[in-house]
Amino acid sequence: MDTIDWQLDKNQASTLYKQIIEKIKDKIASGEWPPGTKIPSQRSMSDMLKVNRSTINTALNELIADGLLEAAVGSGTRVANNSWSVLASSAALWTPYTHRGLQQPNLSTIQKINTYEFDDRVIRLGTGELSPEFYPKELMQDTLRSIGENITSLGYEEPLGLYPLREELCRYLARLQIAATPASLLIVSGGLQALQLISLGLLNRSSTLYLERPSYLFSLNLFQSAGIALRGLSMDNEGISPEALQAVPATASRCLYTIPCFQNPTGTTMTAKRRTELYDLCAAKRLPIIEDDVYRELWFDSPPPLPVKTLDKQGLVLYIGSFSKALSPGLRLGWITGPEPVISRLADIKNQIDYGSSSLSQWAVHRLLASGAFYHHVDSLRGKLLARRTVCLQILEQYFADIATWTVPQGGFYVWLTLKKPVSLNRLFYTALDNGLLLNPGNLYDKQASQNLRISYAYARLDDLATGLHRLAELIKTYRL
Repeated sequence: MDTIDWQLDKNQASTLYKQIIEKIKDKIASGEWPPGTKIPSQRSMSDMLKVNRSTINTALNELIADGLLEAAVGSGTRVANNSWSVLASSAALWTPYTHRGLQQPNLSTIQKINTYEFDDRVIRLGTGELSPEFYPKELMQDTLRSIGENITSLGYEEPLGLYPLREELCRYLARLQIAATPASLLIVSGGLQALQLISLGLLNRSSTLYLERPSYLFSLNLFQSAGIALRGLSMDNEGISPEALQAVPATASRCLYTIPCFQNPTGTTMTAKRRTELYDLCAAKRLPIIEDDVYRELWFDSPPPLPVKTLDKQGLVLYIGSFSKALSPGLRLGWITGPEPVISRLADIKNQIDYGSSSLSQWAVHRLLASGAFYHHVDSLRGKLLARRTVCLQILEQYFADIATWTVPQGGFYVWLTLKKPVSLNRLFYTALDNGLLLNPGNLYDKQASQNLRISYAYARLDDLATGLHRLAELIKTYRL
């Protein structure tokens, strides 16, 4: 099937990608597109419907996620064999609503990753979390036992979060030369929630968020679902390019997002000089900064430069931190600090969403900070991560020297791998999955990163890491991808 006999109504309130979804579902339900029908390519549909390919991609990804379409490597996208039963078994009343919400679905590759991360049969080569072997079991048992003997209830905390924890965080931030008060700190359920609150409370549909390219945020639909445009800025080995930042226009509603320490996905750390340049340029442009510093504690040989927030005398920087990366992702605990009116606004939104982060997690982290146990833990963790990074680089040198180059991070979780010859990352992803490997393709973080992979040395066991990388190298060398 090479043509489409319908057009989109750009005057409708419904978004274009949702119109595409409904049109395709109508074709399937009516029998005009029976199971097995090959639909036009994204490029053809884009030309015929006169919309961007990204709009087509979003619609098709949602239909694939719903089980109505299926994408096969090398043969395009077809109507799924069970599409009629999927439509017939759907709750007739609620099904249309699943396409009307504000939050856009994850990319289909991200949905696959999220599913297969819980499959013990695959080796996870890109996972952005610590291996279970790094979980401080005895420390957490002692901590939970201690707080269990001392707390008398687990009710709601103050809107800003547990006050004793915010006091400890002020002391922690003082070690980084950041002056904060309990009133300027909000406890959040991980760094990602801090970004969600910003998207809901500080920006609007006409806003633009500038950020590094590539960046972890491009793999999410967090800001895009709120109608906020993302604009990538080029990087070098020192961080965001000053020239790219200088070119940011002086529009009314925009801000900058950056991960200056062990950036996700490249592992790059912004130099002290570049941090000063970045802050000075943003101050001159009155461009607010969101500094995401969740990887800071995971340095190897020496601490990274001080946060951009330490340069802030104008209340320009919102500073985000987290304990999830260094302790356990299941804690879901982080913080954001900035001007008190901004923090108050974000706290009000958070309390409308969830009435506050887990009291148990807050008391546990308070105990870890107050006792000094957190600092001892991360000291030990750094050495273990460094050993893993060293082994990972040795494996890459052994198997990838003739087919790729890579970064050498000074902390964090990630190596940014660049293949020397072009491949189809989509085909590589599914071929690797068929061979028991779960990858994080670079084009999740930048559509132009078509020869990159995010490699993590933090999660897989070392023997699995060696096996997985060897197998991946053989796939790249053997298959026509």
